[in-house]
Amino acid sequence: MKRALPAALAALLLLGGCGLHPLYGGGGSGPVASGLASIEVGNIAGRAGWLTRTALIDRISAGKAVGTPRYRLEVELDDQITGYGVRRDTAITRERRTLRARYRLVDVGNGSVVLDAAADADAGLDVVGSEYATIAAEQTVQERLAQSIADQIVTRIALFVRRSQPQ
Repeated sequence: MKRALPAALAALLLLGGCGLHPLYGGGGSGPVASGLASIEVGNIAGRAGWLTRTALIDRISAGKAVGTPRYRLEVELDDQITGYGVRRDTAITRERRTLRARYRLVDVGNGSVVLDAAADADAGLDVVGSEYATIAAEQTVQERLAQSIADQIVTRIALFVRRSQPQ
């Protein structure tokens, strides 16, 4: 046990010098949070677009009022449902919902694209005898996928903001 303590202490000392820094250091007033708050999220078409845009705004601005935005986030979604798991009577028993996003972060000052990337998420769901239950399940899956897409986009943008900050 006496050897474990110096090894653990050495590991902690080595981690301190590895160059890792918390992404959201400084909390809500830190450089990444402030950078995210300077992003305007454009409208996104459709129900999935509304869900994704709302989730993005919740994560990016976190209730902060934005003055003049520095960046504009443009998102295009592709929302598809594919049936599989077909029974002998050709009835579909399973569906896969896929939500793909192509997004661009545009510098409002000069119109240049500073980040161009994609995100995707998918989920499977059972098709049951009740059409209402199936539609409700499809909508619930769509809501979860929109949240997942928003998480991926904000994480990628936060990394961009962090890297673009002067060290």
